[in-house]
Amino acid sequence: MTRFPYDQFAKDYLKELLAPLGEVETSRNVPGEVREIDVWFTPYPSAQRGDAVVLGLLGRFAATPSIFEPFRNAVAPSQIRGCMGKLFDIHANLQRQRQRDNSRLDEADLPGLWILSPTVSATILNGFKADPDADNWPTGVYFLGEYLKTALVVIHQLPRTEETLWLRILGKGNVQKQAINEIGTLPPNHPLRSNALLLLSNLQATLQASQTIDREDRELVMELSPLLLQWQEEAVQRGMQQGMQQGMQQGMQQGIRTERRANIENLLRVRFGLLDEQLSGIIEPLLELSPEEFTVLLLQLSRDELLDRFAM
Repeated sequence: MTRFPYDQFAKDYLKELLAPLGEVETSRNVPGEVREIDVWFTPYPSAQRGDAVVLGLLGRFAATPSIFEPFRNAVAPSQIRGCMGKLFDIHANLQRQRQRDNSRLDEADLPGLWILSPTVSATILNGFKADPDADNWPTGVYFLGEYLKTALVVIHQLPRTEETLWLRILGKGNVQKQAINEIGTLPPNHPLRSNALLLLSNLQATLQASQTIDREDRELVMELSPLLLQWQEEAVQRGMQQGMQQGMQQGMQQGIRTERRANIENLLRVRFGLLDEQLSGIIEPLLELSPEEFTVLLLQLSRDELLDRFAM
């Protein structure tokens, strides 16, 4: 898969899932040499945290301050060292801040590093002395020495359980396809299903618009198509059911319109971030289109193209 679409999807995906549990930053600059951390996570105090259980293994990773570095292809030794270099730069910067504040920095305050890779060879695991912790963690999670605060997560080795679903979405090939199918079988009211499908639909649209789509990309687009179509149909049905419960034809139409508005707003937020006045201004004309029509346009057109086409 082309690197940029996946990198952006992985960052957006982890940010969306982790946001209820703490503060999330993506593409954060590392002090000193200009380098970026993919995802920086700081958990909220326990009283403010969302439900980490629903995220399974990813929720366990998010119990402490963490840096997440996802890779689409098998991570190389140099890339692992690069991620660890960024981690240690962050540790050194935190230490300097505490010294300026005359406060103590405990080991527990230092973020850990989770390197997410579809596969990792036995040679690399041995070279980094990365060992499993079978008593506490599932197959596929390998830890370097305690004070290195680094773990390698081999996605394709993770057991195919509900606990690992939200990490297996970041795998490749059959592993990712299986995870996508599992999302499709979740109940429509699952707290993470719609968010995941929104992000996957954005990834699909980006790949379809790419000038260099390869066989793997095409297979993923095809795998996603029936699931995303089903999701759109479910949205229409929910709108109809909401209206029927109101017992009036007018109520039914309003329910459909409300559901469609929510879908349009969600798609706009996933593509462009917070809704500003310009984007809010194109919602009404988009509501005049069918769900199939506005979904395709919102996923494929750029911000400027949408404004040119629908701005009042």
